[in-house]
Amino acid sequence: MIRIDDRLYDEAYFNKRSAELAAEIGLRAQDTGRYAVCFSETVDWLALFFAIRQAGASVLPIHPGTPYQAARKLAIGAGCDRLFYNSLTAEVLETSELPSSEGTLLQMSSGTTGAPKCVARSWREIDAEIESYVATFREPEDMTPVIACPTTHSYGLICGILVALKRGQTPVIVNTANPKYLLKILRETERPLLYSSPAILHTLARLMPAGEQIHATMTSGTLLPDPWFADIRAKSRFMFQQYGCSESGCIAINPDVTSAGDMGFVLPHLIAATGSSAEDAGEIVVKNGDGSPIHTRDLGYLRADGMLVFVSRLDDMINVSGLNVYPKDVEDAVMAMPAVTDAVAFRKSDRFAGERVALLFSAETPVAPQAVREWCSRHLASHQLPMEILQIDAVPRQANGKISRRDVAARHLAGEFNKSIAGAAS
Repeated sequence: MIRIDDRLYDEAYFNKRSAELAAEIGLRAQDTGRYAVCFSETVDWLALFFAIRQAGASVLPIHPGTPYQAARKLAIGAGCDRLFYNSLTAEVLETSELPSSEGTLLQMSSGTTGAPKCVARSWREIDAEIESYVATFREPEDMTPVIACPTTHSYGLICGILVALKRGQTPVIVNTANPKYLLKILRETERPLLYSSPAILHTLARLMPAGEQIHATMTSGTLLPDPWFADIRAKSRFMFQQYGCSESGCIAINPDVTSAGDMGFVLPHLIAATGSSAEDAGEIVVKNGDGSPIHTRDLGYLRADGMLVFVSRLDDMINVSGLNVYPKDVEDAVMAMPAVTDAVAFRKSDRFAGERVALLFSAETPVAPQAVREWCSRHLASHQLPMEILQIDAVPRQANGKISRRDVAARHLAGEFNKSIAGAAS
């Protein structure tokens, strides 16, 4: 069974509806089609997803808020031969992609380090991930998964819905980002485990009255700034964290988060290689059985107890006159400043140092850049200090809560953020 907002759909409903949809669009056993699906109604998307998976075909889930032209571009880029865009009448697409003998879940990478690319993972690989996840991560077995994130993304679809169904649980899907409605659902749900983005978790933590806690929270997708982590941890009876990438799925899970950088213990179906300490951090490279190594482009290390610790994105690291600056160190320092609500540090070219730190931040009230500089000078080394500081209305985050520093730097270079709020120009 699956609950979507205020309506409960049982297994019989999905079995019947999926069979109807399979017949209507001509799905057959061992289907080799590659289908892109963008439906505004979650129940329709899930019914079609189950039908496509049952047929052994391939599917590209597309976020329901995606405009038609963008959805069509994604479908073509993923080599899909059919696009279902809020209709069961498919648009036939021209593609050079050869049919696969094995069905796959197609996903577009987040694009935080460049242009998004299509990643294809077989249903066999997905099943192995779910088996490993369920067998290893036992803490939520008596909890009710509440999924307040896109079900078209692997975080919500695999770790939220498919894992819950594997456990015999009834997942609760919340389609709205309205924090007050989400709090209502959490209060009505017995032992809820909230799967959501860091931004939504932080908003909920700030809205909740003193003394109230969410039973359990799961965070994923991006490293929590320390001030956000402290707020969410204080408002969570249990707090979990998972780490992964599009190519491998979930890599590690932390069943008791005490530090934002502690990603978790590597799932047993995977092998991870990286540095051995903070001073010897290295790229996190993952291998699944006999498959090719997956280079995450993340910098981290494995502690002696097996905990995988995240340090930074390799592509985000800033080299100032030969000295490494990790953006999170700068962001944590700035976000500890009273009134500051969010921040992003990124690379900017400098004729003398090669690269320097630039900073965008948001705050509850206008904050003078000089005040931020003075604050940073008391909390950061000289090579970590931002050379340019700009207050904006809201730090640009993606739907999953991640920040693409490459995108922020490009938009900054194009002058998009030059119109800062009144009283906060650099």
